[in-house]
Amino acid sequence: MDRDDNNEKDPRCTQVTVMKVANIAVNMLIFIVTLALCNILHMILRPYSQPRIISEAIVGFCLSNLPFLRNNFKDDANMALGYVAEFGIILHMFVMGLEIDPKIWFRLPIREVKMASASFVLTFLLGVFVTPMLHLSYEPSLEFDVFISLILAGTASPLLTRIVNDFKIGKSDIGRFLISTAVISDLISILMLTLIYIIFDPINGYAIRSGPEIGVMVAVIVGQQVLAAGVIPFLMRWVDSHNPPGKLMKGSHLIVSIASLVLVCSFSPLIAHFNMMLSVFLAGLAMPRDGRLSRLFCGKVKYFFGLLFFPAFMFWVGFEVDFSEFETGELLTWASIFFLFAIILVGKILGCVIIGVILGFHWPDSVSTGLLLSIKGHFHIFMAILGKQRNIISPSSSTVMVLVSFMTFIYAPMVVKNIIERARKRSPTQRMALQWLNPSNELRIVLCIHGPENVQSAINFMEISQGPTEPKMTVYVNDMIELTDSAASTVARGDGVDAMTITDKGIIEMRENISNTIDVYVKDQCEGIDVRRMLTLCPLTTMHQDICTLAEDLLVSLIILPFHKNLKTDGKFNTNRLGFRSVNRKPSFTYKRSQVQTSLASYFEVARGKGSKMVMDNPVLRHAPCSVGILVDRGLGSTQLSRSTKNTTAAIIFIAGKDDREALAYAGRVARHPGVKLTVIRFLLDTNGNNISSRITRARANTTEFEEELKQDDEYFAEFYDRHVATGHVAYMEKYLSNSGETYSTIKSLEGEYSLFIVGRGSRVNSTLTAGMNDWEACPELGPIGDILSASDFSNTASVLIIQQHKLRGKLQGLHEEFSIM
Repeated sequence: MDRDDNNEKDPRCTQVTVMKVANIAVNMLIFIVTLALCNILHMILRPYSQPRIISEAIVGFCLSNLPFLRNNFKDDANMALGYVAEFGIILHMFVMGLEIDPKIWFRLPIREVKMASASFVLTFLLGVFVTPMLHLSYEPSLEFDVFISLILAGTASPLLTRIVNDFKIGKSDIGRFLISTAVISDLISILMLTLIYIIFDPINGYAIRSGPEIGVMVAVIVGQQVLAAGVIPFLMRWVDSHNPPGKLMKGSHLIVSIASLVLVCSFSPLIAHFNMMLSVFLAGLAMPRDGRLSRLFCGKVKYFFGLLFFPAFMFWVGFEVDFSEFETGELLTWASIFFLFAIILVGKILGCVIIGVILGFHWPDSVSTGLLLSIKGHFHIFMAILGKQRNIISPSSSTVMVLVSFMTFIYAPMVVKNIIERARKRSPTQRMALQWLNPSNELRIVLCIHGPENVQSAINFMEISQGPTEPKMTVYVNDMIELTDSAASTVARGDGVDAMTITDKGIIEMRENISNTIDVYVKDQCEGIDVRRMLTLCPLTTMHQDICTLAEDLLVSLIILPFHKNLKTDGKFNTNRLGFRSVNRKPSFTYKRSQVQTSLASYFEVARGKGSKMVMDNPVLRHAPCSVGILVDRGLGSTQLSRSTKNTTAAIIFIAGKDDREALAYAGRVARHPGVKLTVIRFLLDTNGNNISSRITRARANTTEFEEELKQDDEYFAEFYDRHVATGHVAYMEKYLSNSGETYSTIKSLEGEYSLFIVGRGSRVNSTLTAGMNDWEACPELGPIGDILSASDFSNTASVLIIQQHKLRGKLQGLHEEFSIM
């Protein structure tokens, strides 16, 4: 019988196919196990503040060095993994260059440049002198030592940025300083590597290139940078114009954009055989980092890195670092680890300390900066592996360099925690309040807004608060946006300082309109104010925590919160923002009844005070690291205030206590505005009467606490009087009252006379003039006086600013040094 050869399968081909499929399945299973173990170990190490790269390195090294996996992992699979690692590092370098603002060349941060340059140069010089004695390469040469020293002198700025932001200090002064300095150090290192690569050829034993070859390479690189700086921005603008935010990008536009980026980045490697990693970094450096295309590319690459690439990269590194070839018995091996680590630490720390002395930094801050600038990352580890693959260094030397790189970022979280601990020790002793602010220091304010309805009042608040043009006032205008389910689906997170990207069209348009309105004011009328935009996007239940953290990171002296009710054009109040009241005030209930009732009717019965007691918890007012103000807008945002016309009448009501002193301190800034006519109204207790309140007050006046508080009130008010009232800039009147009833009637008599009232929230020691008012407050977060002025039966044209002074959480002895390197 004849057999049909076309339908018969060769058993050997079938066996080979099955083996290939089995190998692919095994490799996929290994990769999945690696990802799972990385996530599990990261969760275990998270309480110890270790970065994710630690768990990735541990899992990658342990799995890849298991005899079973090492013996059965095929060479072709390892080679494919190596290609993936090289491609990932190329993307890593491109994103690193893309995130550096090209404008850095035109406005270099002087302090950061000095710190980065000094630490880089000293580390480089130490490396050039010490590395020849370690015999890291097969054929020692000065060129190789220069290459190694440049790598040792660099800083892994992406890794340092991630660590700093994980600890939520990225927006603080020291956080921004560390990130900027690390980026400049990285920039110097890679530019020097580029220069050395153009002159010397590392593939051919670091031979000096010929003159024509150097000229061609320089010309091609310059041409590539011209394309990156000229053509790509035009393409990005065209893509942005045809793909508005909030909508999916067209597939054809995305393909054209990626093809153009690849073409520009590959320009010098294809023509002049330039190094691909250095080429993509230079191309990314010349491209603008703004625009939807740049943000999309950076976001997708970072997501891919965090999810897949970094674990796979460490798994590949573990295979390349063969500990069986590690010369543990050689003294030079351990000497190499010690001296390489010492070169990095000594050079960075010494350089930072020297510049720190010149700039006036405290030495603990300079040492911390040097330790954090010593961090090495994925690029430095890849270069160590690449040196072994190119037979430039021995496998043992490659392992030494990888281990030293790991040693540099193990201690980094502990250094950052030490920075935070020193800041927290200083925080209770530092009074972040207007009363204690040095006039020569910059005033910083977080000005929170709900939406467009608060913009004009926020602008007018900045206008009347600016005081003198020197020193400048910095205002962080913070959008408070509730994170709903629909908004959460449009949020993407990254690793940068501003790690949150929102694609919701409504939110984007609202923020752009607010920013445009503020920009017009800053451009046309603003003098002496540095306005910066911020965003708090989170559920209402945790928004107060984010606001307090933001204020603590920015070292501000005052937080301004908008009242949850807005006055509409018809004179009625808008309660659409009622949910935001929980940010200022969160109600909780302590029942007198034995049984808890959960019905809606019972809730309102409790709220009215029938059969229960309502306890108020004020999240921001209680936990803020600085003073807090609540702005009740009833016309402050109806017109545009300016320094040229005197169109605002304001009054500060001063009774007693630290909150009133804080309100008086703010009024001192308002008094300097030529467009505001300010009147100080001081309520004084009539102690000459024979009524019960007067007799009780005279008895209380003998207490030490009362005397101390009264002394501080008199001293601070006298200082304010001499500075503003005696010079004729501020009007003054006194009201002698006997009890809280007279206080209420006097406040009601002021209706219609002023367009802005400034009052303290409370904190008055044994004040007879406000006794009993707390019992019938409608809005306890405003205090007794603010509650009266903000009531619906008071003037609909008088805005109110209620201020609470920073509450110290205790004092620590011996901490007089100010924790700030800025």
